[in-house]
Amino acid sequence: MPIGDNDWHALATEEILEPDLPICDPHHHLWDLRADRAPYDRYLLDQVNADAQGGHNVRSTVFVEARSMYRAGGPAELRSVGEVEFVQGIAAASASGVYGSTRIAAAIVGRADLKLGAAVEPVLDALQAASPNRFRGIRQIVALDPHAEINLGGMDPSLLGSYTSETFREGARVLARKGMTFDAWQYHHQLQELADFARAVPELTIVVNHVGGFIRIGPYVGHEDDVLATWRAGIAAVARFPNVVMKLGGLGMPRFGFDWHTRETPVGSEELASDMAPFLSYCIEQFGPERCMFESNFPVDKVSFSYNNVFNAFKRFSASYTPTERAAMFEGTATRIYNITV
Repeated sequence: MPIGDNDWHALATEEILEPDLPICDPHHHLWDLRADRAPYDRYLLDQVNADAQGGHNVRSTVFVEARSMYRAGGPAELRSVGEVEFVQGIAAASASGVYGSTRIAAAIVGRADLKLGAAVEPVLDALQAASPNRFRGIRQIVALDPHAEINLGGMDPSLLGSYTSETFREGARVLARKGMTFDAWQYHHQLQELADFARAVPELTIVVNHVGGFIRIGPYVGHEDDVLATWRAGIAAVARFPNVVMKLGGLGMPRFGFDWHTRETPVGSEELASDMAPFLSYCIEQFGPERCMFESNFPVDKVSFSYNNVFNAFKRFSASYTPTERAAMFEGTATRIYNITV
């Protein structure tokens, strides 16, 4: 069975709940990997539109870097500008209205190496020049684990401990001075370092990806209680700093330890809402709804569920919150943080 493809998702088709509720999806990718990584090796304007315009009222989206479409040559530190150039073209096509009303990549988060310290400034300038009206900030993934089999492909081991590096923090201060954001993606055992980073650079807006990133696979199987205790303590530590906000999602990645990607019939939104509730609720309890935003993390999470079902799940889960709180989590926090007007 080709896990995650549209035929598989069609086995669990649902009616769209609250189809008029405005949504900004603050985290998705765009790429053409040209590799045998079906079913999501190609995720361009047609594919993201098919998901975002499948019934929910997704008014805008945020592209987040995926180490794709880098320049083939030139200085190494500037090659990531190619990705922003690529996404800027897709965003401009979307903004024409020809492809529907959703503004795909209304904000763009690229990548720069903060280990450059103050020397990161010309890289940030080049990224901004590649998308003057949409570029908002960067993500630099530092998700690294002592167990090599856990780590994402191509991760630079020298990034371990980045949040405590003074050179990295110097680069972050340049980012903050330019009014740019920092998307943070690390694992549960690195959250205390992220809290220290947030304390050291209070002027920087930090967006925590994927509920902070706990791991429940491989060597962590059988140690889930310890993992979640570390995660909860880390989330509470990070949430103390008002310059930090949280993305609620990413739980479809197999490393989170759910079995959704292994099923013959995809998970429905009621079960999804129930399974995700303890993690989403804890983050909202710590950060408050005004500092939280629901994300799709597509196409990565597409291996576990459909776009329609995950947003149905978010709607089911959040039904007990006030209209104001829900408006923040579905659209307001994201459009405020990423400066999107629709």
